[in-house]
Amino acid sequence: MPILSYQCKLCGIEFDELISRHDQTVPCPKCGAPCERVWSGTMHSATGKPPKKCSGKCSECSGCH
Repeated sequence: MPILSYQCKLCGIEFDELISRHDQTVPCPKCGAPCERVWSGTMHSATGKPPKKCSGKCSECSGCH
């Protein structure tokens, strides 16, 4: 189970959350609104080629693993 970073869409706070699935919906601990995952760091491709663009939605892409 990974620890991922999230940001609240409503109040803007950033926090880390231990999740069981990468597609799990995470509510804000302050206001309860839905949150978005914060993407940071370098992306690496399983093919060895640098990715052109990353949408952050792994279910839509097969280039990065």
